[in-house]
Amino acid sequence: MPTTMPLPHAESRPLPAYRALFAVDAKDFTGLPAVLHGPVSALIPELVDQSLERAGLFGLKDAKRFPASTGDGIVFGFDPAHLPFVLWPFLGVLDEVLGDYNQRTVGPRIRLRASVHVGPLPDDGGPGDGNGTARNDTHRLLDSRPVKAILAAASEQTTHLAAIISHRVHEDVILGGYTGLHPDRCTEVPATVDGKSFAQRAWLYIPSPSGNLLGAGLPARETPSAPPADETPASRPAEHLGGNTQRVGEGVALMGDIAGDFSYTGHSTTHHGTNQHWGSGDNVSGDKHTGGAGERR
Repeated sequence: MPTTMPLPHAESRPLPAYRALFAVDAKDFTGLPAVLHGPVSALIPELVDQSLERAGLFGLKDAKRFPASTGDGIVFGFDPAHLPFVLWPFLGVLDEVLGDYNQRTVGPRIRLRASVHVGPLPDDGGPGDGNGTARNDTHRLLDSRPVKAILAAASEQTTHLAAIISHRVHEDVILGGYTGLHPDRCTEVPATVDGKSFAQRAWLYIPSPSGNLLGAGLPARETPSAPPADETPASRPAEHLGGNTQRVGEGVALMGDIAGDFSYTGHSTTHHGTNQHWGSGDNVSGDKHTGGAGERR
C-alpha cells in the first residue's frame, strides 16, 4: 500500500512529541586508512555509552530513541527531561573519556564534534521515527563552520570535544537555569554550512579549551563530577580567566598563536557575557590585554 503524503497547511493535526537530539562525528574520519573506518565507527558509540555511565545517566543510556550510526559518528533522540544532564555533566565527562582514551591509544586519536538540539519529531514506532526538521538541523549544526573551525584550531593534545548547542536548547535549558552549565561558559556563533541554505544562532561550549582558544577568551575548563542518578548536578559558578580580557568592536579576536588555519566569516552576532564577538571580516578594533599588569598587545 503506497504511503499517503500529508498536505501541509490543509488541516490541523497533532504535533509530534518533542525529542532532544544528540549527535557526534569524528574529526578527520575520512582521512583515516579504510581498514580503520569500521573499528572507529564501532568505537564511538562505546565511548559515548561509557561517558553516559560515568556521568550517572544510566537511564538515558538504555532509553535512546531512533539511534543511528552515521559512519563517522552517531545520532540519537531522547526525552528532553534529560537535556540539563546531557549539557552538564555529560559533555564534560565525554571530553574526559576521550582524553583518557587518546592518552592510552596507539591508534588514531578520537576527537569529536557534538551537537545538541530539541524539537518535534515522530516517535511512534514507525519507519519514519526521528525524521524531521529538528533532526536535519542537528546535523547542520554538527557540520557548521564555527564548530569545525574551533576544533581545527585547538590543540589535539588537550581539546578532545567541541560542542555546539542550538539556540532553543540554550534559551530553554541554560538561560532557564536548569543545568549546571553556566551561560558564561558558552560563546554565541552564527552557525552556517558551506553549500547549504542554513543559518542559525547557536552556542559553542568547549569543555577543555587549549592555549590559543584560551587566548581567544574561552573560559577555562571546570571538572564536572558525576551526580547520583536521581539528583540534579549542582550548579557551579563559571570560572573566569584572570589577566585575559578583550574588547572587540568588529571581527574575530584571538590572542596567542594559531596552529593551522582558522578563518570565519558570517553575519555578526555578539554575546557580551563572555566578551566574544564573531562577525564578518577579519579586522579587529578595540583593546586587547593579556597576562599581568602593563602587558598590552
